[in-house]
Amino acid sequence: MIDFDPETAAVAAGENARTGERNGGDLVVETLEALGAKTVFGIPGQHALGLFDAMGRGKLQFVSSRVENNSAFAADGYSRATGEVGVLFLSTGPGALTSLAGLQEAYATGVPMVVVASQIPLEGLGARRKGMLHQLDDQKASAANVTKSQRLIQHASGIPSAIQDAWTEAISSPQGPVWIEIPQNVLLDPIMVPPVEDALAEAADNPPRVELVREAVKWLQAAERPAIIAGGGTRRGRAEKSLLSIAEKLRAPVICTPGGNGAFPWNHELSLQSWIEDRHMTDVLEDADVLVVIGSSLGEVTSNYFTFAPRGRIIQIDAEPRVLESNRPGLGIRADAGQALAAMDEALEAGRATPSWHGTSPEDLVQESLAKVRARLESQDLAKELKFMADIREAVPADMQTFWDMTISAYWAWSCWDAREGQFHSAQGAGGLGYGFPAAIGGAVGLETVGKPGRVLAVSGDGSSMYSISELATAKQHNVPVTWLIVDDGGYGILREYMVGAFGKATATELARPDFVKLAEAFGVPATKVAPEDVGEALKAGFAADGPNVVVVETLLKMFAPTHLPE
Repeated sequence: MIDFDPETAAVAAGENARTGERNGGDLVVETLEALGAKTVFGIPGQHALGLFDAMGRGKLQFVSSRVENNSAFAADGYSRATGEVGVLFLSTGPGALTSLAGLQEAYATGVPMVVVASQIPLEGLGARRKGMLHQLDDQKASAANVTKSQRLIQHASGIPSAIQDAWTEAISSPQGPVWIEIPQNVLLDPIMVPPVEDALAEAADNPPRVELVREAVKWLQAAERPAIIAGGGTRRGRAEKSLLSIAEKLRAPVICTPGGNGAFPWNHELSLQSWIEDRHMTDVLEDADVLVVIGSSLGEVTSNYFTFAPRGRIIQIDAEPRVLESNRPGLGIRADAGQALAAMDEALEAGRATPSWHGTSPEDLVQESLAKVRARLESQDLAKELKFMADIREAVPADMQTFWDMTISAYWAWSCWDAREGQFHSAQGAGGLGYGFPAAIGGAVGLETVGKPGRVLAVSGDGSSMYSISELATAKQHNVPVTWLIVDDGGYGILREYMVGAFGKATATELARPDFVKLAEAFGVPATKVAPEDVGEALKAGFAADGPNVVVVETLLKMFAPTHLPE
């Protein structure tokens, strides 16, 4: 939260600037720069002024959001788009707490981030109620559920090593955000510590155990009906090449979860694509005699809402040991997905026995299963939805990265979106609203920062868009090349559908909303409203423009019928 009290010791920041003295904030900035950071997201605050004073003497680019959880989403999107560590600066108390919903998504999805939060002065720590502004009993305890670890730095000399350690932890699998907090006076006080000259952070090794790889390969060599579920850990571990090799050696059908979307070629003859919520796909996976699950807990969506009942053996690979066998017993291999699949690929022999799914080849099984899914969809009066999603896909360049909020269009995209050469990003980790637009801002900023400038697409509903509508100011201020598609159905569409299905009527799902076109224009951002059938052309025009723009479509989309419920 932006705040300023002229009677606080924060005036020392200006004094340092005049005298040329370095402070603790300089050590933060210097260490981050030495580690390779180029961009920081956040919002200034009273206790964090030492950070921002130091940033004025450094080379870090700062992107100022309007709400802290959106700053966290932006740092998340930056990391996903670039593969680099996202960096977030937070103020104390309300500012730090407001970021937590955004950090939950990064934590659930394994996005590497370093979070530097300010703290009240040292003399206020220890849960004493001194009445200091923004004081919490234990601020870092609030972050414990949404970050890998939390550190309090009480001496300026400890800043470089602590940030280096945090960076190392963030990039070590399982990746995720790491929380550091530094008191106001540690950031502001003049220091004797010399400038940081270098910093090194290397990801900790996380290889699979040899005997587990040997056992997994033995199972797979003997399997008649092997199949693979590729979760988000496959992408995080950069395991796509090994996955393709293993699948082709085994002739094993591969299905991607929403987080794993793009890990396997969409149109490959062994690709079941991402129709993980369809019972026809659940039937295939249940029939596998050996099922390899990579970077997934077999959680709610992947298990078709816990109706999945496999009859074969499971090999589960994940860098997070708490995930292993959390939903199904199996051969658990705790390892980075990239390292595990590389080891398995090296050990697997080519030309194994020909797999057979009860007399059907794996390739034919894949085509038959996809045809069954298409037939089911075509029987449900979903022509508008299928065309709408197809029009978006046709309009989006093959290499464009897309960021999806929790909205009906995104739920469709989880299953039907072919990422092609781009990357698909959504908020399916924690499932909070408001992710799409700020994450897309971070992604676009990141691509330009690493020398790969390009436009990105954000997709939100009218409900989720209101969580991040203020970031139109951020996009305009930084002239970010992001096109924001807002699908306006007048409320929380998916909740409306759930309630009508369960109770026959919806309660508290309808929303008063602004004229999104006029609102965007009030921020100086071009916007247009089009009919659903014109969404493709409107997006193409937006992609060809400069800076941010908004496309609004007023339409009511339906979801395909769930297959985990009795008919």
